[in-house]
Amino acid sequence: MEQRIKSWRTIFGRDRILTCLALGVLLSFLWYAENHFSEYSIRILNNIAIFIILAVSYNLINGITGQFSLEPNAFLAIGAYTSALLSLSPEEKLRSFIIEPMVWPLSEISVSFPVSLLAAGLVTAFMAFLMAIPVFRVRGDYLAIVTLGFGEVIHVVANNVVSITNGPLGLKGLPPYTNLWWSWGICLFTLFCIVRLVNSSYGRSMKAVREDETAAQAMGINAFRIKTLAFTFSGFFEGVAGGLLAHLITTISPSLFTFMFTFNLLIIIVIGGLGSTTGSVIAAVLVTWSGEFLRVFEEPITVIGFHYKGIPGMRMVIFSMLLILVMLLAPGGIMKRREFTWQSLIERGRKFLRKLREG
Repeated sequence: MEQRIKSWRTIFGRDRILTCLALGVLLSFLWYAENHFSEYSIRILNNIAIFIILAVSYNLINGITGQFSLEPNAFLAIGAYTSALLSLSPEEKLRSFIIEPMVWPLSEISVSFPVSLLAAGLVTAFMAFLMAIPVFRVRGDYLAIVTLGFGEVIHVVANNVVSITNGPLGLKGLPPYTNLWWSWGICLFTLFCIVRLVNSSYGRSMKAVREDETAAQAMGINAFRIKTLAFTFSGFFEGVAGGLLAHLITTISPSLFTFMFTFNLLIIIVIGGLGSTTGSVIAAVLVTWSGEFLRVFEEPITVIGFHYKGIPGMRMVIFSMLLILVMLLAPGGIMKRREFTWQSLIERGRKFLRKLREG
């Protein structure tokens, strides 16, 4: 039996076997959640998946490549509007656009959900590519200011180009296509692509640019091309996440895509550890879940005869205190720049068992 197990490990690889088992557990959990969880809990799981996509994509440009960019709310808006406009039926568009009629041919186009997501990613990636040309002529704080300005431009355009975006009224009545299988399926695909890219020669070039751009260029690395690749790659998945979000909440407007969205993502990747994809995943789960869990402190509750009336906004106070505590205990983030590996998990498990035996 042991020889047979060793032969399986040799043929398939231990890490691949463990990864397949973990995927099986996740898929089983998603099936159980879809059939037994409440609608509210399923919505939280969908939000977690979307924020994981956004966090690992944003970490690619900010953490892996080391470029201080503040663009996610702009890319999210582009992806959300693209997917929404393409998936709405002509009849829905006619009913929604009451101030000005929608421009042709968008008024007549209606495609399936997968096609609209792909289009959202491609349009956002194209905009990211065009934006990268002027943006990466500057570095550091100047880069942050330029990308922040781009987000404000998108916000103003969404408010004023009424014949395309419906202006401040936004788009309502979107089909609720986003479910656990779509959100988590794309989440896993995003993680696969990001991890493969980071571990490739391009990923090593991105890290070299992060550590010392001048030295990287002296070694023959085209820093502009590498930064543009990271920016475009990140933009594609942020656009797809925008499409998923639009069809989860079924209504979008310019007020949804403010700088606070970018700020929340920045908090997530800093807490997880800049440069760690694993840290971004962990922080996205913790921040998204805790933001909903802490709502209990805003509601009236009675515990052992003590009645607590609930204070509006208290969850944000507690959440802020938890963030401060995390940054004090782990200044470099939860994972710093480390990544999860099965080998490290096995070694930690062995050390824990050894201590139990010795104790």
